[in-house]
Amino acid sequence: MSIEAVRKWYPKALTSIDTVNRLLDTIEKHLSLEPHQLMHADSMCCDDVNAIQYPPRAYEMLGPFHLGGLDGYPFAGITGMNAFAHHVPEDGAVIIFYAPHIGITKDGTIGEISRIGQSDNSACCGAAKGALGKLANDKIIEGNITSLDFQMNTIEQIFLHQKNRIMTAENQIFEATEVMYEAIDDRIEVLVQETNYPCKYVILVGAIFINGDKDMGSFCQYKKFEYIDLETKERRSLMDEYYQ
Repeated sequence: MSIEAVRKWYPKALTSIDTVNRLLDTIEKHLSLEPHQLMHADSMCCDDVNAIQYPPRAYEMLGPFHLGGLDGYPFAGITGMNAFAHHVPEDGAVIIFYAPHIGITKDGTIGEISRIGQSDNSACCGAAKGALGKLANDKIIEGNITSLDFQMNTIEQIFLHQKNRIMTAENQIFEATEVMYEAIDDRIEVLVQETNYPCKYVILVGAIFINGDKDMGSFCQYKKFEYIDLETKERRSLMDEYYQ
């Protein structure tokens, strides 16, 4: 399958292999850092398809340290961010990649994929679709977060607070994924502000991670690519350089 089915929904999507190649090339060109100087954390869904489709070149960086739980929300919190921050090379940078994920089939159906060894399609992200189903049926109770299903309950609350936006959208699972990205982005920004990093830069990369069918691989559309110079506190986007 070509990338066209993905680009119907995400016009600037690239294969995840291409995104990592461009990412590392852009960092090397503009920050003079090589992969072994980058301590990498990701905040992605714990769904096995993300491990299966993880781009190999990402392993040239140190890590990854996994911040994410269901649908990529950084459930590791301030303790996880602090632990990861203190593993970084002093002359290097931390790079935090965060993304909710969504499936797109060969024929362009969004919110599901064909998985290895299965004859029927399944939900992707399953947690997002589950929360969306409860939202549509008015089954989410305001403030209900339990220890037994803490991560799922958190996603439900995020969706509940954006119920009108999601339910009136042209495509609800697409919109719910956008809502999830914004919630993850907000939380990552708070965690970064609360953490001291003993290195030169913090690099923030926010995206939508797109899972294809079992024989398609994965894709990614960046929404943020910025670095913070920890000495000068300057913050700058590298998005234009990334897409050159």
